[in-house]
Amino acid sequence: MSIKEKEQEIIDEFALYDDWMDKYEYIIELGKDLPLIEAQYKTKDRLIKGCQSQVWLHADCKDNKMKFSADSDAIITKGIIALLIRVVNDESPADVATSEFKFIKEIGLQEHLSPTRSNGLVSMVKDMKLNALKAVK
Repeated sequence: MSIKEKEQEIIDEFALYDDWMDKYEYIIELGKDLPLIEAQYKTKDRLIKGCQSQVWLHADCKDNKMKFSADSDAIITKGIIALLIRVVNDESPADVATSEFKFIKEIGLQEHLSPTRSNGLVSMVKDMKLNALKAVK
């Protein structure tokens, strides 16, 4: 499934909910289902700067495919990083680095977050792209 197809799947899922309280509940559920980052990767150098809460992001590239894992001490933030990972996991570093993460605007996510959470979202996307750029061959 392409990044575009994965983003459309998320857009379609969010369209099922009428109000943002239900959408937040869905994001929280996604956070609960996020496979946890291995303890050895929960280090200070993997903390995303610019987030109000603590978010650890680990990136690896095997066979030209990016593999991300993450964790956060805030459940909504954990759901947000789960969405981002879902879109770009198992994609090439070049595709991750150039991804526009259009679903964020399409579902209205950024405008429904507090300014500090919104900044954190931007920081998460930036870190994922930077990790991908390091892996581009």
